[in-house]
Amino acid sequence: MKLKSNLLLASCVSALMAASVLPALAQQSVLRIALNADIRSTNPGVNRDDNTDAVVLHAVEGLVGYGENASIQPLLAESFTVSEDGRAYVFKLRNGVKFHNGADLTSQDVAWNWKRYTDPKTEWRCLAEFDGRGRSQVEAIETPDPQTVVFRLTKPDALFLATLARTDCGMTGIIHKDSVKADGSWDKPIGTGPFKLTEWRRGEFVKLTKFDGYANRGEGKPDGYAGSKRPLVDEVRFIVIPDSAAAKAALLRGDVDVVPDVANADVKEIKGNANLGLSIAQNMGLSTLLMQTRDPLLSNVKMRQAIAAALDTPQIAQAVTEGLAQHNNSVVPLSSSFHTAAHDKGYTYDPEKAKKLLQEAGYKGEPLVILTNKRYPQTFASSVIAQAMLQAVGINANLEVLEWGTQLDRYSKGNYQMMAFPYSARLDPSLSYESVMGPKDKQPRKVWDSPEAQALLEKSMVTTAPEERQKIFDELQSRFLTEVPFVMLYNGVEASAFRKNVQGYTASVLSKPRAWEVRIAN
Repeated sequence: MKLKSNLLLASCVSALMAASVLPALAQQSVLRIALNADIRSTNPGVNRDDNTDAVVLHAVEGLVGYGENASIQPLLAESFTVSEDGRAYVFKLRNGVKFHNGADLTSQDVAWNWKRYTDPKTEWRCLAEFDGRGRSQVEAIETPDPQTVVFRLTKPDALFLATLARTDCGMTGIIHKDSVKADGSWDKPIGTGPFKLTEWRRGEFVKLTKFDGYANRGEGKPDGYAGSKRPLVDEVRFIVIPDSAAAKAALLRGDVDVVPDVANADVKEIKGNANLGLSIAQNMGLSTLLMQTRDPLLSNVKMRQAIAAALDTPQIAQAVTEGLAQHNNSVVPLSSSFHTAAHDKGYTYDPEKAKKLLQEAGYKGEPLVILTNKRYPQTFASSVIAQAMLQAVGINANLEVLEWGTQLDRYSKGNYQMMAFPYSARLDPSLSYESVMGPKDKQPRKVWDSPEAQALLEKSMVTTAPEERQKIFDELQSRFLTEVPFVMLYNGVEASAFRKNVQGYTASVLSKPRAWEVRIAN
C-alpha cells in the first residue's frame, strides 16, 4: 500500500508541475514578421542588403543611431563631443551595457571592432568611407579609459557621425570578439541589441529571442534606432515569404502578424478589413532608373536626355504607388528640409523632344536592356511602364528579370546598361548624393561620375551652415537634370499591415521592420 501511495503522490506532483508549466508556456509571445527574401548574412555591414540590415540591427547596435527626425543621437555612447578643429570625436560609453553573452561593453571592444571593420579582409561595405578613399581617414583610435573612445581624423568630416549611423554600414555595430571564430572567420553576432539571434534556417526563417539583459534608454519612447527599444515579446520570427500575394494570404489567415511591405495595390483592401491595421510612412529611399554612363550607347548625354524626356515620371509614380506617392526628380528626398523649389524642377515629359534627341544622338535602334527584379513589386512595375514609354518613342528597350541577389551583384560591378533599382533611405542629402556619386574606377557601383559634381558634394560634407549647404544642393540638382546620369522617379512609400492584436507597430521612414516596443495582445 505504501508503494501505491508513493506512486499516487508522485503522479499528483507531476500533474501539478505540468499544470504550473502550461500557463508559462501559454504566455510565451511570438511576433511573426514576413520577409520578402532571405537575409544574406548575419555579419553587420558585410554581405548585406536591406533585409539583412533590418534583421541584424535588432541584435547589434552602434555608438550612435538615427532618430525618427533624421538627427544623430547617442546609442551605446552616453554622449559625444567634437573638437574645435573637427578632427577629434570623443565618445563616453554608457554604463551597464552588456553583450548577449553577459560581458560588459568597454572602450577596448570599440577599438577591437574598428580594427576588424577596417581590415580589408572583413569586406565591410563602408571601409572606403574611412580609409582615405572617401571624405577622410581615421588615423587613430584611442581608449584613455574603459568608458572613453577617441576617434582622430586626418581632416574635418561633418558627416562622420551620420556615416557611422548608416544602416547599410551595419550602424558600425559593436559586437563581442567572440562573434568571430579563432581563425578570424565569422560565426554569429553577439551584440548589445534588444534581441539575440538564435537560429537562421536559410530560406525559411530567422529566429530572435528576447535579451533580458538589454540596457534600454528612452523611458519607453521609441525614436528611430536611437530611442527606447524594449523587447516586449519573447521571440521574433522573420519568416521568408518571397511572393507578396502569399504574404498577404498568410496575414489574413493569421500565419504571420506583420507584413512590413504590402503591395500598394492591397492598401484599400487592408483598410477595409476589421482584423487588420495599417501604418504608412513616406520614406527617404530613392526609386530610380539607372544608366551606365560608360556604356557605348549611354555615354552620349543626348541619349540619356532623350530617355528622360520619354518618361512621364508623374504617371509612373502614380501608377506604381496607387497614388500614395508623388514623383520626385531630385536626389534630395521630398521630406527633407533641403528639398526646396529648386528641387521641384524636374524632367519635362516630351515624346517629340525625345525623338529629336535620339536623332541628334545618332541612335539607330540598338537594343537597350533594362535589368529588373520581382522581389520589389513597385520596382518591377516601374520598369515595365518605363519600357513601354521608351518603346513608344522608338527606343528598342527590353526587360531582363533577374533574381535579386544576381541583380545586386551586377549593380555592384557596374555590369548593366540600365536597371530599375531602389536605394535604401539616407537621412542627409549629402549621403543621398554620396550613395550614387563617386569615381567608377575605384567604386564600380557608383552611377554619377563627375569630378565637378563630386567637388560640390565634398564641399557639402565639410560645410555646416545650412544656407551654404542649400546652395550646394541646388547646384547639384541643376547639374543632375542636365547630365542625366540616371533618372529619379519617386521616393518610396512603406505600407505596413499587421494583425489587430499587434500593439505599437509602426512603419518607419527607414523602411525597415522594427520589433522593439511592440506587444502581442491576448
